[in-house]
Amino acid sequence: MRESFIATTTELLDEDPRTALVLADISAESFVPARRRHPERVLNVGIREQLMASVAGGLALTGMRPYLHSYAPFAVDRAYEQLKLDLGHQDAGAVVVTIGGSYDASEEGYTHQSPGDVALLDTLEGWTVHVPGHHDEVPAMLREAARHDDRVYVRLGLQENDRAHPHADRLHVVRPADRRSPLVVAVGPMLDPVLEATTGLDVTVAYTNRPRPLDAEGLRVLAGSEVVLVEPYLAGTSAAAVSAALEGLPHRVLHLGVGRSEIRRYGSWRDHARAHGLDAPGLRASIVDFLG
Repeated sequence: MRESFIATTTELLDEDPRTALVLADISAESFVPARRRHPERVLNVGIREQLMASVAGGLALTGMRPYLHSYAPFAVDRAYEQLKLDLGHQDAGAVVVTIGGSYDASEEGYTHQSPGDVALLDTLEGWTVHVPGHHDEVPAMLREAARHDDRVYVRLGLQENDRAHPHADRLHVVRPADRRSPLVVAVGPMLDPVLEATTGLDVTVAYTNRPRPLDAEGLRVLAGSEVVLVEPYLAGTSAAAVSAALEGLPHRVLHLGVGRSEIRRYGSWRDHARAHGLDAPGLRASIVDFLG
């Protein structure tokens, strides 16, 4: 996914004089050729993520379309105030592209983990959130974001599904079942583990790589009396959005995602997924228990 971001953003810099890129050292080496061609539009502010967000806000106010990039805990957690004020309060737009996700850089420790990034952005107005499940889904997200001036978050990760599902704006049914069957919604890279976990179960499996704004209409159409939402970040992040979408419909909901307890053993992202119950066996146990 990171390579797809680098290639697509480099193309946008070459094609569109409105595109700008603001970096805070992360991935700077990969953009050296683009910086040589467009030194006025490829800026590296050093290890100053708050400044990165502020510079992006200033560029947006001049009519530029800035992309800014770093690890999720640096671009969202650390720079939250600047995202809130220099973008949101100014009603300025930018495209924030992060790597690292919830625990991709587990070997670096908790400083490089951000399971709460989407929950943080949910406290702010007007953010579209993309969580691609495959690297082939990334270019279309970045190019679509170049065509407007809204605030966009693109959350890249190491975990990928076996193939791309480019249905970004609507819930996409991947495995249908009876209309009255429980619905399991997988966000981004959680699709393949969900499909494995629900093998042989009478459930409908749907997919989205754009959880914000949530496809409320599609959720109401597909939902039975039981809904399971599986997200690759903090469990319950989408609880309010799901509750609002299903208002007035009798239902039970199970929210699965990263737990609030810190996993203090480094390990790999796969180890962390297993510890949080987000691998296929863990998901199956939770889903079967919920459905009785």
